[in-house]
Parts: sequence; C-alpha cells; structure tokens
Amino acid sequence: MGKNLLPLFLMVLVQLGAAGTAIISKVVMDDGMNPYIHLSYRQIFATISIAPFAYFIERETRPKLTPSTLFLIFLCSIFGITGMQMTYLIGLKNSTATITTALANLVPAITFLLAVLSGLEKVGLRSKAGQAKVLGTILCICGSMLLSLYHGKVLIGQLRIHWKYSQHDTSKNIIDPNNNHGNFFLGPFLVIISTVVYSLWLIIQPRVNERYAAPYSSTALMCFMASLECTIVALCVNRDKNAWSLNPIRAISVLYNGIISSALAFYLITWCIKRKGPLYVSIFLPMLLVFSAFLSWTLLGEKLYTGTIMGSMLTVIGLYGFLWGKKKEMEHIKEEVVFNKKNQLTKVDLELQFSENSKQNSMNVQTKI
Repeated sequence: MGKNLLPLFLMVLVQLGAAGTAIISKVVMDDGMNPYIHLSYRQIFATISIAPFAYFIERETRPKLTPSTLFLIFLCSIFGITGMQMTYLIGLKNSTATITTALANLVPAITFLLAVLSGLEKVGLRSKAGQAKVLGTILCICGSMLLSLYHGKVLIGQLRIHWKYSQHDTSKNIIDPNNNHGNFFLGPFLVIISTVVYSLWLIIQPRVNERYAAPYSSTALMCFMASLECTIVALCVNRDKNAWSLNPIRAISVLYNGIISSALAFYLITWCIKRKGPLYVSIFLPMLLVFSAFLSWTLLGEKLYTGTIMGSMLTVIGLYGFLWGKKKEMEHIKEEVVFNKKNQLTKVDLELQFSENSKQNSMNVQTKI
C-alpha cells in the first residue's frame, strides 16, 4: 500500500512545487526583474544543484561522451530549457499563472501532432484509441484558443488577502481586457509557443537517453549549456549591472526555481517514470492548473473569468481523453506482443513435436527391418 501511495504523494508535491514556481516567478517579474536574468540565475543554480549527483552517482557508470551525443544534448538545452523557458516566462509575465499552467496541458497533444507529422506515430482513426487521441487533441487546441482569445464575465472575484509582494500585481491587473489588449493575446500565444518547443525536446530527448544512459550527467550538461545561453541572451538584452542584483524575494525565487523546480523535480519525475511510467506522470498535469488557480486567487488577487474556466475545462478533458486513448493503444500493443510470443512458442512446440515423431517413426522402421 505504501509503495503505491509514495509515487502519488511525490507527484502531487511536484505539481504543487510547479504551481509555486509560476506564482513566485510572476511576482518577481511584475516587480521588475528581467525574465532573461531570472532564467539565467535559475539555470546556474540548477547546474550547481544537480552536478554533485551526476558526479557521485554516475561516476562509474557514465558512458563515453561522443561529439554527436554532445550536439544532441546541446539541441536539448536549446529546445528543452532555453527556448521553452524563455517563451514561458515572457508569456507568464504578460498573462496570469492560471492561464499559463492551463496551456501547459497542451504538451501531450502537441507532441502527438509533431510525432505524427514526423512519422514517429500513427493516427489509427479506425480504432477507439486513435479516435480518442485525435478528439482529445482537438479539445486541447479548442481549450487553448478559448483561453487565449476569450475572456468573458468575472465568475470569481478577487480575494482580499494582503501579501506585500503581490500588491503591485493586483494593482496592475495586466490581463484585464479593458487595460491591455496586446498582453491579453501575447501572453497565451508565447506560452503556446513554449509548449511546441518543449514538445520538440520530448522527441529529441529519447535519442539522448539511448546514446548516453546517464540522466543526471546529461541533465547537468543541459543545464550548464542553458545557463551559458541564457546569460549571453540576458547580457545582450539588458546590459544594466544593477538588473542582476537580488533582493530577498528575487533570491528566494531563483533559488526555489533552480533547486526545487529544476533539480529536485527532475529527480522525482524520473523516479516516478521508472516505477509507474510516463503516462502515470502525465495524469497529474491538471493538478498544476488547480493549484495555480487557487494560489493565484488567494495570493495574487487574480480574477477567474468565464473564458479561463471554460478553456481550462476543455483542455483538461482533452488531456484525459488523449491519455485514455494512449493507454488503450499501449494495452493493444502489449496484447499483440503476448499473442505473437504465444504463436512463436506454439510453432516451436509443433516443430519439436514433429521432429520427435519423425525420429520415433524412423526408429520404428529400423526396428521392423
């Protein structure tokens, strides 16, 4: 019983930690922290956090690093960290934590579309599993469009809890359609771009795992490369030295995001995938939306609109529909593998039986002679 509850408990903690990342990142960026500098610090602390694990745990098992594998890790750092998190953070700065985390549920559907386009996966419309995946993908896309383009009436107003770090946020109300139409569209659009870039990373990463079976070392290299990339971009965009200074809330944010949301979260997700599989991990994605919506409402004074709630519901329903179809597809593949093995065993048994009968007949003939 305890073994089954531990992965569940850990995945709930991971989603709660990710919701905290969205909230605290939103606060410090609305307070004036440059998102590129924020991301640079995050990757630097993530590298420092995970490097000791890579060195001590994989010191004897680490395979040889070839130039082609190093190039693939470089691509993963571009797509999986730098590109994805830059667009995500700028989208978060121009949107809300609730909308941002809702759009994160698009990742499985977009990955499926890219896999189909690249020939890595088949649609299979004749099967219920294929129909569920396609319908789930369509619902996810419709939900994201609703989140991006429609606001509607306020369903749940602001909760007046005074948190000193979020007072500036409630006063700006940057996604109010009466205040700023550009941000209302730009934020969700950039978050959708981040999910596309992240999905590209999910397609590249398995090749790295095949060639370089050292997850801590490859992640440490990815974070190190990303820290260099993000720092270069940050220095080009903002050359003000004072922008790199850290007040208490900014220091907490970069340490939390680097250690908790990057290093620790990766370890816990990897642990759960090994024991329960990637599908089990994906099922917990909608919890991130629930946690983020609650924390945004209580701490940031965010209003919940009709479009936000309807779009979030469509996205979550679409996600679970897609995951159900994927689960059925995997079960069908396993059944086919078992069936083929049984047929092979039956064929071998028949051949052995035929061989024994032939030998027996030959011995009988010799006896008669």
